[in-house]
Amino acid sequence: MRSIIVVFPGSNRERDMAMALRRASGREPVLVAHDETALPPADLVALPGGFAHGDYLRAGAMAARSPVMRAVAERARAGAAVLGVCNGFQVLAEAGLLPGALMRNAGLKFVCRDTALAVGTTDSPFTAGYAPGQRITVPCAHNDGNYQADEATLDRLEGEGLVAFRYAGPGGATNGSARAIAGILNPGRNVLGLMPHPENATDEAVGGVDGRPLFDALAAALS
Repeated sequence: MRSIIVVFPGSNRERDMAMALRRASGREPVLVAHDETALPPADLVALPGGFAHGDYLRAGAMAARSPVMRAVAERARAGAAVLGVCNGFQVLAEAGLLPGALMRNAGLKFVCRDTALAVGTTDSPFTAGYAPGQRITVPCAHNDGNYQADEATLDRLEGEGLVAFRYAGPGGATNGSARAIAGILNPGRNVLGLMPHPENATDEAVGGVDGRPLFDALAAALS
């Protein structure tokens, strides 16, 4: 699996993402800067977490208008896999590659903790390594993770099986996300955005491996 990681000013999880992708695929990801206008050949484009452009205006709003995002959108339309985690999810939503918006957390507090998730669908290259409804635990760290969309969009996401992950802890979606949504797919199922960080759950030495099946499934599907 050949992979690209797009790096924006303020990204801070690109090295974590690279480690997870390297572990799964055995290949070194290519880091691409936000002001590039073309992408090298790749099977997967990953947008990592962080605070792109300081999250000024809205989280992900400025990054979504970076030159590189036109190339990312073209790859997504061509069927390449695109993964946006945390700030990357925010960028995908702001760029129109996924529906809805990521708002300020309920309670207006930064949320940083291990987070229980339930797998919403296994019908995608990202989630095929899990069992339907499987409970997993991965870290989250975000200030604007409150997923919101209009009722028609929420109904469509659920009706078409495009909710990839839901918050499943005792408090549900403590960030306020509608219908406890933690991650969604596009209709083509080749674009995934999720707020928690599976790339930080791929090594027993640093907290667990519940995120590893996502990257292993990608490597298997895209190799």
